[in-house]
Amino acid sequence: MKMYRSKLESKELDMLFQAVLSLKNEEECYMFFEDLCTVAELTAISQRYKVAQMLKEGTTCHAIAEKTGASTATISRVNRCLNYGTGGYRTILDRNEKKGE
Repeated sequence: MKMYRSKLESKELDMLFQAVLSLKNEEECYMFFEDLCTVAELTAISQRYKVAQMLKEGTTCHAIAEKTGASTATISRVNRCLNYGTGGYRTILDRNEKKGE
């Protein structure tokens, strides 16, 4: 299996991702991400994830904007990543769909 090589790869990002992978539960995630990110950053990240879920379900851009408050630019970017990106959104969405989340 081919290992993905990111153009963003760095020792610092590797350390961050290893830290994230070491989190054991949702409570630890909340604690870590509240220390790491601003409220606005976490809100933007969670909004993008919700947009990705809705796009995968076939929800229209207009309905997504109304429900999430996301701009059309954000929705378009997420859609582009879903269709032409690295597959990161799809990997997580598919896993969570199998778990029933």
